Amino acid sequence: MNPQLVIELLLLGCGTGFLAGLLGIGGGMLMVPFLTLILSHRGVDAGLAVKMAIATSMATILFTSLSSVRAHHKRGAVRWDIVRAMAPGIVAGGLFAGAGVFALLKGRWLALFFASFVGFSATQMLRSRKPAATHQMPGAAAQAAAGGGIGFVSGLVGAGGGFISVPFMIWCNVAIHNAVATSAALGFPIALANTAGYVVGGWSLPASLPGAFGYLYLPALAIIASASVLFAPLGARAAHAIPMGQLRKVFALLLYALAAYMLWKAVAP
Repeated sequence: MNPQLVIELLLLGCGTGFLAGLLGIGGGMLMVPFLTLILSHRGVDAGLAVKMAIATSMATILFTSLSSVRAHHKRGAVRWDIVRAMAPGIVAGGLFAGAGVFALLKGRWLALFFASFVGFSATQMLRSRKPAATHQMPGAAAQAAAGGGIGFVSGLVGAGGGFISVPFMIWCNVAIHNAVATSAALGFPIALANTAGYVVGGWSLPASLPGAFGYLYLPALAIIASASVLFAPLGARAAHAIPMGQLRKVFALLLYALAAYMLWKAVAP
């Protein structure tokens, strides 16, 4: 690995780790487009680069979520009752996406799905509608079903599910800081199930780069995970001090730009 690649991956890890703690996301929304760009510049086919970026992004969440949730748990912000209710569905949905659907879809379709999903998430962040006072978290069965959908979508886009779980919990009148902290805790079962699925789905895939293991790019995983683990607690600390309204607007604009790039990757010849 050349020094430029190491620096690029370190910066990406620092940024995604900070955002994981700040917004309760796994960083995939930021990581996948940039990692796709990095892999494409190193000769990986465009369709495979998208898949490798998604799988590697998800694997890093295994480490980021643990660091982030530890910082949130110290502040008593994690709703563990929600985590226990949603985790079984998350694992089932993640395994189905990672081991089945992900391997069958072409990289261009995944890029298009990712762009659409990120654009939708950015729009939801900008709208910031207040939920009706009557909305509450549903029962355990409904939460498990919601977890299944979150785990499945997360597996297709390589994200920790925060862009679904946080708005869902806020819609159910869970306080924003509790929703962010709980989403960070949900990131681990999401990442565990989907990473296992990617390993199964890409088991017989020939290595496209030195250090590649199926859909996983192990050097990027090691560097990004190391940096993100260090910066996730800083993001979690900032989440309790920074006004979230302005932050959401700036981040939503960044997401629109990243969605546009992934849309270009989906339609470019």
